[in-house]
Amino acid sequence: MTFRDRVYARARSVTRRLVLPEGHDPRVREAAARIVALGLAEVRLLDPADAVPPGLAQRLVERRPDKFSSLAAAADALAQPILLGASMVGAGLADAMVAGAAAPTGEVIRAALLAVGPAPGVTTVSSAFYMVRDDTVLTFTDGAVVPDPSAEQLAEIARAAARDRVRIVGDEPRVAFLSYSTKGSAEGATVDKMRQALVRFRTLAPGVACDGELQGDAALVADVARRKAPGSPVAGRANVLVFPDLDSGNIAYKLVQRLGGWDALGPILQGLARPIADLSRGASVEDIVDTAAVTVLQAEA
Repeated sequence: MTFRDRVYARARSVTRRLVLPEGHDPRVREAAARIVALGLAEVRLLDPADAVPPGLAQRLVERRPDKFSSLAAAADALAQPILLGASMVGAGLADAMVAGAAAPTGEVIRAALLAVGPAPGVTTVSSAFYMVRDDTVLTFTDGAVVPDPSAEQLAEIARAAARDRVRIVGDEPRVAFLSYSTKGSAEGATVDKMRQALVRFRTLAPGVACDGELQGDAALVADVARRKAPGSPVAGRANVLVFPDLDSGNIAYKLVQRLGGWDALGPILQGLARPIADLSRGASVEDIVDTAAVTVLQAEA
């Protein structure tokens, strides 16, 4: 079975309610039909004419009185399907949402933060791409959300990516904090940041294999790892790659996808109390179906 086959099989094994708020988009409608036909989730399609379920406006006012000063203001905002879908997830009327085929990332993330918010103990919502070729799956984080994360934020991002990898891929995460330096081969502010992130991550996730700072080849290639990072618990076989900033993460995933021929699933938002995924506006029907299958797995207990 391919990685996609395994994800689909695991999605079928759970019963999840998925909301797709961009029902006006023909790609989303076709994807919804495929998701149902494949048995990946129960699907609710939304459009601007959908009625707002009782209690959602009140919930928004209670959650964010700084943004919604009255029930009328919240009701007006819920006329936007993406916020409505996110509010349904936040209220437990749906288990997950996939959006962004026709809306920018910022709109999806704003809706997620307003209606769902971060998971307990999490202050940084971030993203990951699952890069797939044959039976190899690598987690790239963060490639879509946090422009210049601090060491503390990087540790949180890595913890969220490691947790979701267990749910989505089903293997043990091996986390590498990437840099242009391997184990002191160079110095600089970002090298220091990655070292500090590693120290903090070990406190947040003491049972997860990790190391840093590592260059990309030391993280992934066994022969290089033996020379550059002998004795490392993850060098040469890392599967969660933590990038120093959004520039490097985003550039890396696009190069691997476009020049290396890898499939890129995501961005999958991580660190939220309930799962919401953001699509690229160039997403194909297959991309939407794949992202939906991954996202419903985030809802596993």
